[in-house]
Amino acid sequence: MFDRLPPLQTLRAFEATGRLLSMTLAAEELHVTHGAVSRRIKTLENHLGVALFQRLTRRIVLTEAGAEFLLAVTRVLAELTKESERLRAHDSRDGHGRVTRLKINSSVSFANKWLAPRLHRLKARHPELDVHLEVTDKYVDLNEGEADVAIRYGSGRYPRVLAERILEETVTPVCSPEYWRARAGMPSVESLARCTLLHEDGMLANWEQWLALAGIKGIRSDRGSAYSHGSLAIEAAIRGEGVALGRSVIVADDIAAGHLVAPFPEICLKSERGHDLVYRIGSRDDSKVCALRDWLADEIRRFLG
Repeated sequence: MFDRLPPLQTLRAFEATGRLLSMTLAAEELHVTHGAVSRRIKTLENHLGVALFQRLTRRIVLTEAGAEFLLAVTRVLAELTKESERLRAHDSRDGHGRVTRLKINSSVSFANKWLAPRLHRLKARHPELDVHLEVTDKYVDLNEGEADVAIRYGSGRYPRVLAERILEETVTPVCSPEYWRARAGMPSVESLARCTLLHEDGMLANWEQWLALAGIKGIRSDRGSAYSHGSLAIEAAIRGEGVALGRSVIVADDIAAGHLVAPFPEICLKSERGHDLVYRIGSRDDSKVCALRDWLADEIRRFLG
């Protein structure tokens, strides 16, 4: 009986396209090409012998058969996800049913500057947890079991998972105390004209945007060194190599420790992204997720305190 089922990848392509009504958006969500999505849907239609979409000039719409099939596919995929999560949770328990492994995926800068230095308190609160921290800025598929939860720096919208915003951010210039004193304490924003600017590649809340917020013209915003990760730019600032545009969450501990100063703390540009706790659909009440969520809430209250 099961040999007549369509391939799973065709069902995933159909579900994403039917939900988004766009092969382009579906391709982005599934991290494949537009052509791959189109071929998978065509394969599915040939397998079923019916058209699932009506292709119009600038858009696609579900046919009546497609709309009915989408309901069924969505229900089945949700059940598979839920059952997979149940089995994963069972596999990570010891002989007494206690959860033993919690695999957290985190973006590089957040892990280095905020999460890792605090994890000892999570372990102290939950000694039954064997915490594994994986650090990468690359996409990880929680539904494939690559991690139990992820903490991502992003827009708050992620494919086929649930997300909760845990920390917002602003950005403002930071430098080492020595660098600041050597420039007479930077009495005005115009002092930045004599400073080396340090950049985080790809940050939309960048020097150009911050200088515009400060009302400063005539300072080139594109000069200076650039780094792939914000934590690297901050480390360069700590070494006295220039002034970095520091994200508030990432630089807070270094400012408190006296490794950095913020010359213009009153001029803060809201970041285009924030930090989100991301987990699989159906795992919100999982004991591991709850333990991490509750601990994060306490840590964030202490941090913002």
